[in-house]
Amino acid sequence: MHNPEHYMEQALKLAAKGWGLTNPNPLVGAVIVKDGKIIGEGYHQKIGGPHAEINALEDARKKGHDVTGSTLYVNLEPCSHYGRTPPCSEAIIKAGIKEVYVGMKDPNPRVSGRGIKMLQDAGIEVNVGILEKEAIKLNEIFIKYITTKMPFVIMKAAMSIDGKIATFTGDSKWITSETSREYVRRIRGKVASIMVGVNTVIKDDPLLTTRIEGLKDPMKIIIDSYGRTPLNSNVLKSGVNTIIFTTDLIDKNKLSELKKYADVIVLKAKSTHVPLKKVMEYLGQMEIDSVLLEGGGTLNWSAVKDGIVDKVMFFISPMIIGGVGAKTPVEGNGFETINQCLRLKNITVTTVDTDILLEGYF
Repeated sequence: MHNPEHYMEQALKLAAKGWGLTNPNPLVGAVIVKDGKIIGEGYHQKIGGPHAEINALEDARKKGHDVTGSTLYVNLEPCSHYGRTPPCSEAIIKAGIKEVYVGMKDPNPRVSGRGIKMLQDAGIEVNVGILEKEAIKLNEIFIKYITTKMPFVIMKAAMSIDGKIATFTGDSKWITSETSREYVRRIRGKVASIMVGVNTVIKDDPLLTTRIEGLKDPMKIIIDSYGRTPLNSNVLKSGVNTIIFTTDLIDKNKLSELKKYADVIVLKAKSTHVPLKKVMEYLGQMEIDSVLLEGGGTLNWSAVKDGIVDKVMFFISPMIIGGVGAKTPVEGNGFETINQCLRLKNITVTTVDTDILLEGYF
C-alpha cells in the first residue's frame, strides 16, 4: 500500500544523521521508491558535499537500479540554484523521476518555490506538505538563520524542582543525572557554538566539549565585559576555536594577553555589558547558525531581556535545594509585573532518566 508518510519518516531519519555536520546548511534526507520498494537513500552529510537527492540517486545507481519513473521523497524542497553545489532539481529532472513528495518549502529566498516550479515545469508531479510540522521542527535552526541571518539561540539550564541551579554555597555538581548531562553533550555536537558568561568560566572552569566519539566540538563563545577570563582556564587551553566578546572597558594589557589564546572582539559597551544583539549579528556574519546558551543567571537574564532567545531547554531534577541565597537560572532585575513576563509556547515535556525536560519557544 502506498504510504507517503512512511517514506517521509525515513527521509527525516536520514536527514537527522547530518546533525552538527552541515551547519549552516539544512538537514536533508531523500528516499527513492519504485514498485513499492526503496531503491536509493541519501542524506546531506557535510557542508560543501553532495546534497541528499544526489546521494540517493548515486546510491540507487550503485545498487544497479533504474530510477526512471520512480518517486522521490525529500523533507526539504530541492534546490534550484548554484551554491556550493549544482541545483538538485536539475538532477532530478535528468534522472527521469516522475513524482516528488516534499516535506516543506525551502525558506531560503533563493529557492522558496523555485525548485518545486522547476520540477512541475518539467512535468513532474510534486506534492508538498507531507509531515510538514516534523520537517519544520527538524530544521528550526536553518529556518531562523536563512531568513534572518541571525543564529538560533537555545537557552539551556539544569535546576532543582524548586528552581535552583546551585546551593547557597555555590555547589552545583550534580543537580541532574548523568543521562541528562550526556543528552546535553549530544546537543553540543549539533549546534555551531556554545556561549557562556565569564562568571561561569571563573567559577566552574568548564571544558564545553562533547566528549563523545564522533561528535565535533562546537565553537566556544565567552561573554566577558572587562576581560576577566583566566588565561589558564580550560576553555582557552582546549585548542578548540574560542571567541571572547568584550567591551571597550577592557584593560589594554589584558586584551593583548587574551588575543594570544582566542579571537577577541571588542564592542562598545551597553551600560557595562556586552551588547548581545550585536554579538548575534557578528556571529551571523560568520555563518554561525546556532548558539547553545549555557550561562548562569546573569547572562541568561541579559539574553532574555535583549530578546535573543528562541528556545529554552530546562532540565528539572526531582530534588529540593532551598535557600534564599541559592542561584536561579534567570536572575538580573527581572520583570516588574506578571503581564510583562515572557511566556513559552509549543511546550513539550519529556523525561530523561529521573529528570524532566521542559522545552518551549518564545
